[in-house]
Amino acid sequence: MNIAELTWPEIAALVPNTPVVVPVAAVEQHGRHLPLATDSMLLGEVVRRVEHSTHERVLFTPLQWLGNSHHHMEYAGTLSASPRVYLDLLNDLLENLLAHGFRRILFLNGHGGNITPGKQAIFEARQRHRARKDLLLLFASYWDFAKPEKGRGDLVQTSVGHACEWETSMMLAIRPELVKDFTQLPPMDMGYSFEPATRGWITQERRASGADAPGHLGDPQHASADKGEYLFAQYAAGVEAFLGRVVAWDGRSWEVPA
Repeated sequence: MNIAELTWPEIAALVPNTPVVVPVAAVEQHGRHLPLATDSMLLGEVVRRVEHSTHERVLFTPLQWLGNSHHHMEYAGTLSASPRVYLDLLNDLLENLLAHGFRRILFLNGHGGNITPGKQAIFEARQRHRARKDLLLLFASYWDFAKPEKGRGDLVQTSVGHACEWETSMMLAIRPELVKDFTQLPPMDMGYSFEPATRGWITQERRASGADAPGHLGDPQHASADKGEYLFAQYAAGVEAFLGRVVAWDGRSWEVPA
C-alpha cells in the first residue's frame, strides 16, 4: 500500500498497528557512467518488489529523493540537504507519522550519506518519546538485509560501493539505457583509510595515484544485468523478511530473551 494513493479515512483505518516504511535515498553524482538518481532508482525498485509482495500488511510513503550528499558537492548536479537540515527533515517525518498514531516506523535507506543522520533521528525521537512503551522506531539500509556475495562466486566486490560493480549491475537490470560505457573505468578503493576509526572525507579527494577522481568507488568493469537481477532478488527478499518481523512485533517496549 502507498500512502499517496489512499484517502485519509483509509489511512486512519490502518492506525496503529500497520508498519510504515519511509524510503529515503538521494540525487547525487554517480561517476561518469550512472545517472544522478541511481540511489533513488535502485531503492525504488527494491520497494516496488517488496510493496507488491507485502500486499495489505505494510504502508509505504513516497520515496524521499533529497538526501545528505554534501560529500559529492564538487560534482555537477548533486542536490543535497546539509546534515543538520536532513536530520530535522527526518525528525519531522517521524513526528508526522507519530501524530497520526502509527507506532511501527522504518526508514528504509538507499544512500550511504543518510546513515549517520538517519540513525541519529531515530535515537532523538526515542528520547523525545521516552515515556512511551509502544514504539518501534527503526533505520536500516536495504543492503543490510542480505549478503549476496556469499551466494554467487562471480561477484568481484564483497560489499556495495558507489557506482560500483553492484550498483552498475542493478542499473543495467532496470534502466540499461541510462548506463554509459563502464568497461574501461579503473577500480577505485572502497576503503576509508585509518580504519577502524571513522574518517571525515569528501569524494573528490578519493582517487587513484596520478588519476583524477571519477566519482565511483569500487570496480564497475565487472557489472552485468544478470548480477543486477540477482542482487535485487536478494535485497527484496531480505527486506520482506525483516518487515515480517516488524509486522509480528508484539508491541512491547523491549523484547525479553527466552
